[in-house]
Amino acid sequence: MQEARQTRGPILGSGDHLIRPEFERRYRQMPHLKKAQLVEGVVFVPSPVRIGAHGRPRAHLVGWLTLYCAATPGVDIGDNATVRLDFDNEPQPDVLLRRENGTSSIGADGYVEGPPELLVEIAASSVSYDLHEKLRAYQRNGVQEYLVWRLEDGQIDWFILHLRLSGR
Repeated sequence: MQEARQTRGPILGSGDHLIRPEFERRYRQMPHLKKAQLVEGVVFVPSPVRIGAHGRPRAHLVGWLTLYCAATPGVDIGDNATVRLDFDNEPQPDVLLRRENGTSSIGADGYVEGPPELLVEIAASSVSYDLHEKLRAYQRNGVQEYLVWRLEDGQIDWFILHLRLSGR
């Protein structure tokens, strides 16, 4: 008698080249995975987070932006929330700010759809793709501002992004 096997399909791994529907399908099959991102069609699965190397700086940023939200009506904050930008980009930034009637919305399944007004990354091992692939994807998709806190050298890059129009 043959034993029946359940197949679950390929897992999600750094470097995979996928479009968003396949990325989401694989991500759902890995409930133990806490964070994976799709940037320019490439999957990034970061290392576990250490308190000093990422967790504490992120907590400080969340606190700062939470105070800003409390003082600014109509602004919403997201901590480590998935953002669906296009078929090649589904990042999970460390923090985001969005206007309630701005450039993004909350989909029926609870995910952010479209570009929030501000995306923030704490960059240690991710600094290379945070300052290149993500920056290009965010600019192309209409994110208005993008902040990257580079922990290794203690610098902050704050980009005001303008949508590029072809032929101009």
